[in-house]
Amino acid sequence: MHEPPVMAWDVEVLQNEPDVLTVCKPASVPVHPCGQYRKNTVLGILQAEYGLAPLYPIHRLDRLVSGLLIMAKNPAKADSFRQHIEAGLVQKQYVAKVVGVFLDAEQVVDANIDYNAREGRSTAEVGISNGDTTLKGKAACTKFTRISTNGIHSIVLCEPVTGRTHQIRVHLQCTGHPIANDMLYLSDDVVNRSTLGTTADRAAALSGGSPETSCESHKEEYKYCSEDFSIDPMCTHCPNLAPNGYDGHEEGLWLHCVRYTGPEWVYECPYPDWASLT
Repeated sequence: MHEPPVMAWDVEVLQNEPDVLTVCKPASVPVHPCGQYRKNTVLGILQAEYGLAPLYPIHRLDRLVSGLLIMAKNPAKADSFRQHIEAGLVQKQYVAKVVGVFLDAEQVVDANIDYNAREGRSTAEVGISNGDTTLKGKAACTKFTRISTNGIHSIVLCEPVTGRTHQIRVHLQCTGHPIANDMLYLSDDVVNRSTLGTTADRAAALSGGSPETSCESHKEEYKYCSEDFSIDPMCTHCPNLAPNGYDGHEEGLWLHCVRYTGPEWVYECPYPDWASLT
């Protein structure tokens, strides 16, 4: 099977301890095999290029999100991390580049999140359940603090208290300051992915075009492209080399995991280049 291309950024090893490995995950690369992805994953790349396996990721990062990824090297250490997370002893911090001038004071968004698995999109529900209405989503809370602004964009520190699908993205949309290149949540007018037969983010990009805030300097060369493949008459995928729904110019989200803190441990990742507004 021809896998979807991924951006040609390295998976940088940050800390290599006896029981723990941390890396800076590049945007566009999924953490583990899923869908059409098998080798073009963080786990696949670490095994192929560094001989590091088996590894046990202890938290999630969406494919288009970059930043800190913590992996245990054995099941016992993975279970220790899991217990810390389930007990609410772990604090998570991300940075995002958002539209507009974010308020200077800390903002807390406490809104249920309802994830539509069919369309790959979450919606926020604000209100209280009563006899007439019932909130379908799961409870979710995120704290936001402005780091800097240039009057057009703001860099915001995001601290999710819970861990729902697309939580930071949809809660920033609630504040009126969505991530500046997040086509899925910049507009409510998005073609459903089931209509286009692709991922939610690609469907949003195809239906809305590139956001004005994106720039050519953020578009990276890809590790593979359809021209690199030769036709194999025995391969049923070769007549359509480019994966279904792939447009060839996908961009990573301006959302980056920078720090995880737990009982007597802290792991960090450097800030991305886009987090500087100077």
